[in-house]
Amino acid sequence: MELRVKGLSCPNCAAELEGEIRRLEHGQEATLSYNSGKLIVNDKISLEQVSRILRSDGAYLESPAYPQRKHDQHDHHHSHKHDHDHDHGHDHGHDHGHDHGHDHGADGMKRIIAILSLATILYIGTILASPYLADSTSIVLYLIASLLSGYSTFWRGLKNLARFKFNIDTLMTIALIGAAAIGDWREATLVAILFGLNELLEGLGMEKARKSMETLLQVAPKTAIRVEDGFETVVPISQLQVGDLVLVKPGEKIPSDGQVTSGKSSVNEAAITGESLPVEKAPGERVFGGSLNNEGVLRVRIDKAYEDSSLAKILHLVQEAQETKTPTELFINKFSRYYTPIIIAIAILVIAVPPLFLGGDWSDWLYQGLAVLIVGCPCALILSSPIAIVSGITRNARNGILVKGGVFLEQLGKLDALALDKTGTLTMGEPHVEETIVYDNERFYMVAGAIEKASVHPLAKAVMREVNAKGIDTHDAEEIETVSGQGITAAYQGRRYWLGNEKSIRHLTFTDEVRTAVQALKDKGLTLVLLADESGVLGMFGIADRIREESPSVIKELHRSGIKRTVMLTGDHAQTAAKVAQAVGVSEYYGDLLPEDKVAKVKELARTGTVGMIGDGINDAPALASAQLGIAMGKGTDSAIETADIVLMQDHLGKLPSAIRVSKKVNRIIRFNIGTAMGLKLIALLLTIPGWLTLWIAILSDMGATIFVTLVSLTVLIQRQREQG
Repeated sequence: MELRVKGLSCPNCAAELEGEIRRLEHGQEATLSYNSGKLIVNDKISLEQVSRILRSDGAYLESPAYPQRKHDQHDHHHSHKHDHDHDHGHDHGHDHGHDHGHDHGADGMKRIIAILSLATILYIGTILASPYLADSTSIVLYLIASLLSGYSTFWRGLKNLARFKFNIDTLMTIALIGAAAIGDWREATLVAILFGLNELLEGLGMEKARKSMETLLQVAPKTAIRVEDGFETVVPISQLQVGDLVLVKPGEKIPSDGQVTSGKSSVNEAAITGESLPVEKAPGERVFGGSLNNEGVLRVRIDKAYEDSSLAKILHLVQEAQETKTPTELFINKFSRYYTPIIIAIAILVIAVPPLFLGGDWSDWLYQGLAVLIVGCPCALILSSPIAIVSGITRNARNGILVKGGVFLEQLGKLDALALDKTGTLTMGEPHVEETIVYDNERFYMVAGAIEKASVHPLAKAVMREVNAKGIDTHDAEEIETVSGQGITAAYQGRRYWLGNEKSIRHLTFTDEVRTAVQALKDKGLTLVLLADESGVLGMFGIADRIREESPSVIKELHRSGIKRTVMLTGDHAQTAAKVAQAVGVSEYYGDLLPEDKVAKVKELARTGTVGMIGDGINDAPALASAQLGIAMGKGTDSAIETADIVLMQDHLGKLPSAIRVSKKVNRIIRFNIGTAMGLKLIALLLTIPGWLTLWIAILSDMGATIFVTLVSLTVLIQRQREQG
């Protein structure tokens, strides 16, 4: 079952809690994610015990998942099917009757702020009044202020100390006890208050990133109006079956993927594709669950149960994306495992060496040692990555770009080369007539239209669009015969005609004029459709796949955003490939490739650096899977969503450069955060050499680094208007 955990204080603590839950009976498979606050456990596990473990660290199971006040036996966890409906972003605001160290619900926040304010007033008041108070009175007041702001940390720290578990709470507790032991009550209180503030801000940072993710997840509709035998009933979307007919009124969300059966309206698909412009829908058109119906009433035949719809998949992928660990995060987690014990060892040396061997004063160096312990807290370091990554994934998802995990986000920012499929990616994937050469104006369009009218071949559709554009009425041709791989022969108004490529017109010897024209069109990389009667050629169509308007500017943007090589791969012949490559501005191109050749090319590119492959996901699945980063486009075809690491929910590449920029920013911020956190700690540690390190400087160096790292990470979420348009 899936449960929500509130009040996790740091990724390190979450990992330790996960370890303890795994030691319970039926707990071996448990996973606890700090990023999303999600705990997945076996149904047979005792929630009472899980709750107890979480509470030992100030965290708790969210109320709808598990009633906290009365530990009754019936737990209210939701089945997995409903979790999109209930779980996301609905903080049910129950006060749990515990004063949680990190209760980051709205009420909990207010309470923490109130307690910290009270402690601060008491602290300042005591400092100002201390000349007029007895020492014992001052100590009592300082003690009250310390306990108010730091008791939950202190309590957890003592428990951890007893178990020899060293995390931030343990380090803080040792520092508090030490400061009190030296008799430095004023500083001990400042340590407690600053630490309380630090926890508050840390929680706020991750909560902000999570909230941003949750508002994204709230696009899921909750109910639908089902129409059966003329009756309308409101049902939860989890009850919708494939084949149900639903009514979608203006301003309502379409409940799941389906097809419009009646009605006309424009639909805002921003939740799915990130595109802000509405899309017109008429009977027969496909619609996505989660998109918003603007003005007309639509009837939609559901063709996917909600949990199989594009939206449910997107939400599921975005959630899962938060769970994956990037190489940087894994390194930091490993590093912090060794780092804390090393810091404790350094602190012991700082306390013991100067008094024992250099004639130093015990109380001075004990104080310095305590300060070193606080500097050693790995919080800022561990937080340098997750908030930035969740923010990056959220920011891209808002733009209709699904990044399936932090790993892929990191790789997207490191791309050196990008392989692009031509058809449907750089081009529209639908042929159109680019050039015509006509020798018989009277008959050419009329006969071509008559023959192609009934055909469903893509080239025939291109010819028909051209004929219709000329406004020519056509009658039906007779005796139509298709010759595979060549074309069509047919009779029209008593005469025989041949329509197709050069091979289909074998009965004629081309004149020099026709031969030159054919060669000229072929040199331009066009596909030919010729029309001839018994005696001669009436004319020819030069057909090409239309290049997407935005392709040249997107390729330019990609180069500008740091991609060194853009490589176009296509199964089309070399002349067509050359023409498209030149028009869009890619740095290299390869034509005449079979699907397995594409795979080989992608692997070859991978030898020189990080390579991404973009395709429309259907025939490109093998190449997408073999690239270090598979990027699929096209409004969420299932195979694309499944095989690719990144999915562009639009059917064009326009949003890709901004996704690369976001990823590069996330990578930059993580590097910067690690540097800042380590730098501040190093400076603070160097202050111990002349003996200048004080407890409050130590806390500020850690706290400053943590707050700074959090705020810098949240800048990823700031979206410029230009990009949203």
